[in-house]
Amino acid sequence: MENDTPTAALETSFDLVARQDKTEQDVKLLRSDVDEVKARLDKVSRAAARPAIGGATEAASVELKGFVDHYLRRGADAEYKSISGATPSEGGFAVPREIDAVISATLKDISPIRALAQVVQVGSAGYRKLVTTGGTASGWVGETAARPETGAPDFAEIAPPSGELYANPAASQAMLDDAAFDLEGWLAQEIALEFAQAEGAAFVNGTGVNQPLGFLSSPTSLAGDAVRPFGTLQYIGSGDAAGFDANPESRLIDLVHTMKSGHRQGASWVMNSSTLALVRKLKTADGAFLWQPGLVEGQPDRLLGYPVVEAEDMPDVAAGTFPIAFGNFRAGYLIAERHATQILRDPYTNKPFVHFYATKRVGGQVLDSAAIKLLKIEA
Repeated sequence: MENDTPTAALETSFDLVARQDKTEQDVKLLRSDVDEVKARLDKVSRAAARPAIGGATEAASVELKGFVDHYLRRGADAEYKSISGATPSEGGFAVPREIDAVISATLKDISPIRALAQVVQVGSAGYRKLVTTGGTASGWVGETAARPETGAPDFAEIAPPSGELYANPAASQAMLDDAAFDLEGWLAQEIALEFAQAEGAAFVNGTGVNQPLGFLSSPTSLAGDAVRPFGTLQYIGSGDAAGFDANPESRLIDLVHTMKSGHRQGASWVMNSSTLALVRKLKTADGAFLWQPGLVEGQPDRLLGYPVVEAEDMPDVAAGTFPIAFGNFRAGYLIAERHATQILRDPYTNKPFVHFYATKRVGGQVLDSAAIKLLKIEA
């Protein structure tokens, strides 16, 4: 019995050592699992943070590479279909999201009205929006008085006219065969430039027939917001049938204050460079310039405290024209577009050049006519 105590103590010591070893092994395994999970999360985070072009996620990179190498360079429909699942039966392949994002960003940089207006993405050819033209009626009553029924608000339907916008850039087969040629960058830039020029003109002067209805093509009136029909833009005269009168600042100030204060927050001037050259020379009665250049790089120049945007599709100063617009275009003009750009490769029409016929459906219309005001050259 005397040897039982040392033996039990020894067994207890062995048991403690074994438990300690097992605990250390468990801790090492747990740390290994944590490190592995952390590494995976870091990899996912780095992939998500990469830019769309030139550093897309792995799946997006495969799709983009397949689109460029198989379809754009060689026109291999079947090979590209197996990679992206696109269907040429709809009139062409959908441009991968990376290229389409670059086109949209470049359009916003080039087309000034697009940068100012409200843009919505639609999935079908038609788009409709209800706009209330009068708020719900209200009234004051006593604590126990009856609550009579209030009048219902009035609504107007906005259905922006739309059309098919297309571009048809071409490249030689030798350029496409050159692996060093940045095909996706060139294609995105060419399509964006063509689209920007066409839609920039349509958002200002579009007829509404197979194209957007430009805000200068909308009905106009001298009447104020309270009595003017919905969808009709208000304008004021310049005071001179050929240009500006002796007090141009008073006309511009009147134009600013015909707009409700809520819309003036975020409003800007829109005119072309020729009109801008005249406006920059305008002075007040005491000799001060109305124009205020931006004091910080990247800050827009201002006129009466509001930024000025150059849109070359605005008319020059001439009798009967509307060379200057002042408005909150995000509230005043709506652009509805189908997001996906379609592209059809055409190597046959103009050999040895390969054409890339790109299409996109775009519509536009004045949304709130109280948010855009015009200056007309008239006495």
